[in-house]
Amino acid sequence: MQFGRYYEEFEVGAVYKHWPGKTVTEYDDHLFCLITMNHHPLHMDAHFAAGTTDFGKNVVVGNYVYSLLLGMSVPDVSGKAIANLEVESLKHIAPTFHGDTIYGETTVLDKTESRSKDDRGVVHVETIGYKQDGTVVCVFRRKVMVPKRSYGESRGGEQPGRPEPAPR
Repeated sequence: MQFGRYYEEFEVGAVYKHWPGKTVTEYDDHLFCLITMNHHPLHMDAHFAAGTTDFGKNVVVGNYVYSLLLGMSVPDVSGKAIANLEVESLKHIAPTFHGDTIYGETTVLDKTESRSKDDRGVVHVETIGYKQDGTVVCVFRRKVMVPKRSYGESRGGEQPGRPEPAPR
């Protein structure tokens, strides 16, 4: 199974539908909030959210939704990345709630060969995340430096650094 793509494999206009989706649980949301020290009661306090917000219930923290989508895109987009260069924009379009399932897809917007090194290039992509009913919840654009095939071949091919099992 391929993990990521070489520069030559990206085509402007290609759409990668990331699979599988992820159902967001209350545990996922609370753990992410605690790890990142985001203790806003909108995310952590069901009583507060029910009584004082327009949503009437906890909203999943947006950075978790973004991180989830970014992670979903790695096998299709940045699995071979040399560097993540830039997050150009990030928009939270609609709320995500506990129990929602998030799906993602990424469109290749542009690609540019490196001017300084001939073994790599920059791929510009847009990822959208949407819920089980199709509601778009998050959109972000980023630029990723990815290797050309020659870079990968010179460093060990598809699984560089993978050891062989010791004889038994």
